[in-house]
Amino acid sequence: MNQVLEVRRGAASALAGAGRVETLMLEGELSEQDLLTLCDELSQRMHRGLRQVVLDLSEVGHLNYKGVKPLMARAEAFRRTGGDLKLSGLSPYLAAIFRAAGAHDAFEIYPHMNDARAAFGLARAPFV
Repeated sequence: MNQVLEVRRGAASALAGAGRVETLMLEGELSEQDLLTLCDELSQRMHRGLRQVVLDLSEVGHLNYKGVKPLMARAEAFRRTGGDLKLSGLSPYLAAIFRAAGAHDAFEIYPHMNDARAAFGLARAPFV
């Protein structure tokens, strides 16, 4: 699997470790096993304290729909810990796969990874 091209970290808060967003840039064709491996990696990162993740799928041409449900479960686990798992860069084809797998409302989806990263900061911004 050509899963992780690059991990980008950003701090949206002055608190040490708080507000860190990691972006996993994926590429290629992702099989069910690739997505299960990704889910395991996400679980490990969550147990190490990561709470905010963006999966950038702009370079993914296809993914197996059977791996979407485990990804939905990881997103829910992140939410239970006060974080989230957001998606970016889905082509219309990938969006159709997510819909067909029952994930049409399971993720926040953004056109670009920077939009998804910024959404984490907006969610925490105090309203005046």
